[in-house]
Amino acid sequence: MTATHADYRLSQLDQLEAESIHIFREVAAEFEKPVLMFSGGKDSIVMMRLAEKAFYPAKIPFPVLQVDTGYDFPEVLACRDNWVSRLGARLIVASVEEAIADGVVIDDGKTSRNRLQIGTLLNALEEGGFTAAFGGGRRDEEKARAKERVYSHRDEFGQWDPKMQRPELWSLYNGRIHEGEHMRIFPISNWTELDIWHYIGREGIEIPSIYFSHQRRVFERDGMLLTESDYNPLRSGETVEERTVRFRTVGDLTLTGCVESEADTIDKIIDEVAIARVTERGATRGDDRFSEAAMEDRKKEGYF
Repeated sequence: MTATHADYRLSQLDQLEAESIHIFREVAAEFEKPVLMFSGGKDSIVMMRLAEKAFYPAKIPFPVLQVDTGYDFPEVLACRDNWVSRLGARLIVASVEEAIADGVVIDDGKTSRNRLQIGTLLNALEEGGFTAAFGGGRRDEEKARAKERVYSHRDEFGQWDPKMQRPELWSLYNGRIHEGEHMRIFPISNWTELDIWHYIGREGIEIPSIYFSHQRRVFERDGMLLTESDYNPLRSGETVEERTVRFRTVGDLTLTGCVESEADTIDKIIDEVAIARVTERGATRGDDRFSEAAMEDRKKEGYF
């Protein structure tokens, strides 16, 4: 039978890409001063690629904000700098170290740098006068993020109330805010970890080398393999050994674990992720293991 019209159906990745690009453009048109939160991890790098496509051939029309814990992986920072340089984006670095020195946050010696990001981020958003902040959260990552709307309202204190979210029927977004409030915007909410990897492979996107299998000196703590580092002093009974590992997610290196893996290509990573039964945060982020509601508690305080 002869086809009488072209088939304009999009693939799943094309649909996700189109939705995300639409969100980027809507926010750029609606909000006075947006900013893109950029950690240098795979999700935020996909966000950079989507923003690049959304506004090409023009430059991305808003700055990029990284909250630097001081404990970031060097490979991640190098990849961040490559992306910022290639796109000609304006990078703002909100340093936890500087926030501690300035009294913005208090380092009591017990609180993780990852949690100290909250006050550091809120201070940076307030100082910059940003009315919308793009984040790379996905609903499949964690229970609290599954509750998140694409447009996530934050009050004048930067806090999130999961019971007071706005409806988003037919993908219509309500971006109205009062003075001092802001929105967190999550363009890749509907993506999965597997979608992210398929997209990275299709687009040939540069990501930090530690996502691929490599040799690393690690030790085991609380069921996770952590990187040997001056920031990670060994405890009694812990020993360091070299293993073949890769990272599924990146963050504060004192809390971010790796997994044993031989996956040194995108295709091998896709095969590995396809059969995984635990999300990347659940498997390798120590800050999400403190309690069932650990992430939700941090998000209520202003975490991304």
